Amino acid sequence: MTDVSNSHHSDSSKAGLAKLAVGAVGVVFGDIGTSPLYAMKETFVGHHRLAVDLVHVFGVVSVMFWSLVILVTGKYVFLTLRADNKGEGGSLALLALIQRKTGSGGRWSNGLVLLGIFATALFLGDCMITPAISVLSAVEGLTVVQSHFAPYVLPAAAGILIGLFLIQKRGTDRVGKLFGPVMIVYFATLAVLGVSSIVHRPDVLQALNPVWIYHFFANDPYRAFLALGSAVLALTGAEALYADIGHFGRKPIQLAWLYLIFPALLLNYLGQGSLLLRNPAAAENPFFLLAPEDLRLPLVLLATAATVIASQAVITGAYSVMQQAVQLGVMPRLRISHTSASAHGQIYIPVVNWSLMLLVILLVVSFGESSNLAAAYGIAVTGTMICTTIMLTVLVRRVWNWPLPLVIGVISVFFLLDGAYFAANLTKIPDGGWFPLLVGAITFTMLTTWAKGRRLMRERMSEVGLPLDIFAKSARNSTAKVPGTAIFMNSGSHGTPSALLHNIKHNKVLHDRVVVLTVQIADVPYVQPQNRYEIHDMRDGFYRVVLHYGFMEETDIPAALKEMEMCGGKFEMMQTSFFLSRQTLLSADKPGMAIWREKLFAWMMRNAATPMEFFRLPTNRVVELGSQVEI
Repeated sequence: MTDVSNSHHSDSSKAGLAKLAVGAVGVVFGDIGTSPLYAMKETFVGHHRLAVDLVHVFGVVSVMFWSLVILVTGKYVFLTLRADNKGEGGSLALLALIQRKTGSGGRWSNGLVLLGIFATALFLGDCMITPAISVLSAVEGLTVVQSHFAPYVLPAAAGILIGLFLIQKRGTDRVGKLFGPVMIVYFATLAVLGVSSIVHRPDVLQALNPVWIYHFFANDPYRAFLALGSAVLALTGAEALYADIGHFGRKPIQLAWLYLIFPALLLNYLGQGSLLLRNPAAAENPFFLLAPEDLRLPLVLLATAATVIASQAVITGAYSVMQQAVQLGVMPRLRISHTSASAHGQIYIPVVNWSLMLLVILLVVSFGESSNLAAAYGIAVTGTMICTTIMLTVLVRRVWNWPLPLVIGVISVFFLLDGAYFAANLTKIPDGGWFPLLVGAITFTMLTTWAKGRRLMRERMSEVGLPLDIFAKSARNSTAKVPGTAIFMNSGSHGTPSALLHNIKHNKVLHDRVVVLTVQIADVPYVQPQNRYEIHDMRDGFYRVVLHYGFMEETDIPAALKEMEMCGGKFEMMQTSFFLSRQTLLSADKPGMAIWREKLFAWMMRNAATPMEFFRLPTNRVVELGSQVEI
């Protein structure tokens, strides 16, 4: 009986694992899965052309294969996926994990924070380029089917992308269920096309021998080095494996990669190599020329569907990263909508959506061809990869306590490859590599300005603040009382909110129950319900309450208050008023930030979502009291 039960449990767990693996195929691997559309093409006919001969074809295929083995499989699938922060991944989650384990102070802390923010900024640049280059490269397949389609490529690509961004507010729950099956068909097609080509030149399998990398560089070191700038396109999307771990878990992602994605990609790159050996002119678009002429139009349609799915995954990834940035305090509050009642992680951020759409369409129109966009793509990818490697170094040494020789042996290999790819892409800055660097610099400036501005503002306000216990003692018997509950939002866990001081000053009354409420975001994605509340009874109707949330959670204060009963009784929303402090920043010549950054911080504050929206407070129960602050 026990054996049957265990067998049934094992079968059900395997079925659940398989279902998650199929879901991961549709969401996690869209970006790296569409790389065969342009990676080989750009390496041979991009900005730095290569001769299409045996040494170069074998060399490029070998570079791509061993990079997929070492960087994607070794670094990301088996090492970085272990570095999840309570199930969540990505640069900010990795940063929070390191800080929680090692402490927020120390000589490494500030540098790591800046590094995590910079990686996030580069990722957002990647989120703009991925939809543009992937959809454009797929639609360009129409010119392989019929050259007369060339004038329609740009309008078609732009129309598909605009439609994709327009449907975001409706949510992707239903459409998302189709992602997995469509991408499985797509990856199976990659494998079949590759095998059908390999059989004509089976000697292409020799490219798996790393000795061909040596011959590749020995033959023409300079051109081989420049070729790395395009060969890295085979690795685009590796960061998504880590960022999306929270949606599917480590094992489903590893299974999908090892048993489907990696073999399909390898077979397709080998097939493209075989095609180039037989027909060097096919370098103009080797992916679509793998297919027989009658099947090229269906392949264009399938590839376009795959690139739309890849773009969807990147867009939702941008939403998740921005939500993390807001919760961790490096981004202003943004209006966040939940598009699914059952799937907690499915969110929609209007300002991110429309900003991405505008920039993606501008990229498509201004760059015109996927070849031009490829020059911009590599910088964002390799820059993020280097940032991840640096943070991994601190993690394995300081958190996992690896022996120093092991750290040096493993991490140095990652640094060598990441550094070589990054250096090769630096040569592409004039050709378009400047774009992700510009986006990264602007985003980095805004994120660091917001984080520093908030810290300075809290310091200035604490200088004139009054401890809550002292205020409560003085106000108990000297102020008139009115029925009901007043909740005063406070950004810090100490001191008296300015709204409470202004209320006493102008209205000269206190409610029967006064709650000073602080929301604190932990460095974990989710907080257990039993750890949500921290209540301090200050006596005579005064309470200090701290609500703890994870950086992936929605801060719904009314919902949290309904669960509280140890704060002088239940909260009735119609008997409760929320008092918010609204600060107006005045630029001042004080040490801390330059005037231009103070003005930028003030502009970001004015355009941030109101606390009422962000904390989901009832609109008819909110009172705002303003004050002026110099920073």
